[in-house]
Amino acid sequence: MTDEPGAAEALDELLERLDIEEIDDNIFRGQNQAGRPGRIFGGQVAAQALVAAGRSVPKLPAHSLHGYFLRPGDPSIPVTYTVDRIRDGRSFTTRRVVAQQRGKAIFNMSVSFHEGEAGYQHQLDMPTVPEPESLPSWAEYVESHWARVPEEYRDWVRRPGPIETRYVDPPTFLGGKPHDDPCLLWLKAASTLPDDPLLHQCVLTYATDMSLLDCIVQRHGRVGALGPLLTASLDHVIWLHKAVRVDQWLLYLQDSPLASGARGLARGSIYTRQGELVASVAQEALLRPVQEQEDRSR
Repeated sequence: MTDEPGAAEALDELLERLDIEEIDDNIFRGQNQAGRPGRIFGGQVAAQALVAAGRSVPKLPAHSLHGYFLRPGDPSIPVTYTVDRIRDGRSFTTRRVVAQQRGKAIFNMSVSFHEGEAGYQHQLDMPTVPEPESLPSWAEYVESHWARVPEEYRDWVRRPGPIETRYVDPPTFLGGKPHDDPCLLWLKAASTLPDDPLLHQCVLTYATDMSLLDCIVQRHGRVGALGPLLTASLDHVIWLHKAVRVDQWLLYLQDSPLASGARGLARGSIYTRQGELVASVAQEALLRPVQEQEDRSR
């Protein structure tokens, strides 16, 4: 169980959003999380797209997904997902999903499914980090850094979320100082999930988009030498190496090897508490220096 009041209810809401509605053959409609400021959270769209793809590939786990954020999503209207059954092979099955609002694509994603086979095995070791129970909860972080939270986000950041987090170092929007070290946080679903492997993959997909962009910004700070930034995720890639339970603590290790041309790259590795590498993540983001923080078309 979670120690964050209201977090279990937030997870229930997320699970409702992931239970997208089938409105025709290979066409689905997804509702959005209520009360979120600005555009739709990218992790929600990617997770719903994976649900749509997975509905057409029963009993076969996804092993990779590659998505592109094309336009900002409007949280006030539903998202329509169309699945293209690209290929059904003997070992690999491929799907393409396009998410649309008002007749325009806001996101597209290719998903590959594969049943694991016997082969060589190796992995990078998990670093030694503090245990999640020794780190402050999200609510404790917010309260201790309240003066640093922008006014327009205060209502949102105080709401319990469906994913519990424990940051080793505070993120930039809660007072984190610029540094070049890897960004480290523990995460898990706020309560126990059903034993559905695809559901765990979808919730993990949602969670992986929570902090990568901040890891890129971390090297410079929210307001660095070039002033404030317009930021937006451009793409999102996940390789799902092994079956995973997202209702148990997972370490999310992130780094940012490069920023150039108003874009930045972040990489992530996700480990179980026992040190097993279960997923790898990459994301490129827009980091456009602006004089005023305003959202404009990419």
